[in-house]
Amino acid sequence: MSDRPFKVLGIQQIAIGGLDKSKLVQMWVDTLGLTITGNFRSERENVDEEIAVIGSGPLKVEVDLMQPINPENAPKVHEPQLNHIGLWISDLKAAVDWLIAKGMRFTPGGIRKGAAGHDVCFIHPKGNDVAPLSGEGVLIELIQAPPEVIEAFTRVS
Repeated sequence: MSDRPFKVLGIQQIAIGGLDKSKLVQMWVDTLGLTITGNFRSERENVDEEIAVIGSGPLKVEVDLMQPINPENAPKVHEPQLNHIGLWISDLKAAVDWLIAKGMRFTPGGIRKGAAGHDVCFIHPKGNDVAPLSGEGVLIELIQAPPEVIEAFTRVS
């Protein structure tokens, strides 16, 4: 039995970056048939993105098609091109507190509103001396699941 005070419910998103998001839209929307449901632009996060989706309802998965506002600035949302994976979390605050206590390294910024309006935070891809646990080369976004998503995943599990 684990003392983990949260559950990873499922994938909320994958984020793919490139220097020209129109090429990503051509592949994911025009060729594969995903639907664009919104966009997001943030100077602070150096990102201009189209939000496409697979599926519908509370189990839909976002595919964020991102380009940097300035390719020379950080974060470089196009390096690596599979930028990050986002996971629905049942209790984000409890997850972050528990993971920090275990030695997990998070990116600066703490819990904040993400592009889709949910509370989010990011596990750093690399550990350090103070916080040795990390995404082992992968940036991982933890997203607070809203009640309808928690209920949907509970029904299918």
